[in-house]
Amino acid sequence: MIDRPGLRANGGNCSTVMPYASSLQTTRSPPVTPPPAMPSGAADPLGEALHYLRMRSVFYCHSELTAPWGAHLPPMPECLMFHLVTEGRCWLDASSEGDDGGGRWLLPGDFALVPHGQGHALRSAPGVAAPNLFDLPRECVSDYYEILRSGGGGEGTRIVCGAVQFDHPAARHLVSVLPPVICMASGAFQPGAWLPGLLQLMADEARQMRAGGEAVITRLADIVVIQAIRHWVQHDDSAQTGWLGALKDPRLGRAMARMHQDPARGWTVALLAEAAAMSRSAFAQRFTERVGMPVLEYLTQWRMHLAQAWLQQGQGIADVAARVGYQSDAAFSRAYRRAVGSTPGAARRSPVVVPLPEGARPSPTASPARPNISGIPNAGAPFGL
Repeated sequence: MIDRPGLRANGGNCSTVMPYASSLQTTRSPPVTPPPAMPSGAADPLGEALHYLRMRSVFYCHSELTAPWGAHLPPMPECLMFHLVTEGRCWLDASSEGDDGGGRWLLPGDFALVPHGQGHALRSAPGVAAPNLFDLPRECVSDYYEILRSGGGGEGTRIVCGAVQFDHPAARHLVSVLPPVICMASGAFQPGAWLPGLLQLMADEARQMRAGGEAVITRLADIVVIQAIRHWVQHDDSAQTGWLGALKDPRLGRAMARMHQDPARGWTVALLAEAAAMSRSAFAQRFTERVGMPVLEYLTQWRMHLAQAWLQQGQGIADVAARVGYQSDAAFSRAYRRAVGSTPGAARRSPVVVPLPEGARPSPTASPARPNISGIPNAGAPFGL
């Protein structure tokens, strides 16, 4: 379960309603195991990274709003937030200064990702006051799904919002290289694309709210988030450079995939250059230029990120050391401390938590009968240490 420190019973102006949730039997599995490994020798290193885009739900909110209205979402570190406008329109302001200089309109069918958990605001129009979302009255349908109704009685807008976490190191690193905001306009898709159909299905479920509707919406949202990331990776020019560009490189990507698939192997620059079908010097230079660090430094970071994930899942230090290629606990502990700044034992005592703002959700004891509704669970650790 996700730890929710500091949340109060019946806090955050969130009331509990049970119009249909009691009939649901969906449960949330604990985040204890990583997704299945990619087959050895996978031909698509970028596809391997996308394979790990599995998420844990933090919260979802269906908002029914009337102008003038506004809501500020406070920073949620390590979370990716998203917004789908199903009716009406809204002004998205994700500028770091908090003004409207970086804002843009979202129209029906538009989908926006805010990948790095930075605070941002949604408004009926630029300049409208935006109180903290978690200070507004909300109805809690389940532990992970809420309904917000707010505004001054004018033009109507409906939005499905959410926050999720990616946990595998490959997924976390992929998310870390995304831009501050990704907006996908409904009119930008090619004829026959299936993402608009998913967005429309989400909109229909949010509008009708039939029995089990929140379960459908949360699962569709998970798929849409992953598809939006895939769309950006495949089509945006900025995704052709850096770590992503290296994954797409036919030679470098092959070597990176080998490291990812078999972190316990005693890799050397020569072995990785052989995997890339390059000379040792050419491979080392090209890797550093594209990824931004020497290949063996990247390998060490990758191993330590995996180790941190496994330690936080409760695996033993000796087992983790062997899985990342260390023959002694002492050598592994020294390498881990240099990379992470703390001991492996500290990681085992520090499970992954989702740091939610005060008032984001009532205490789980406030409504013990509610089922847990979530997306695809998994566990892990941030890539960036």
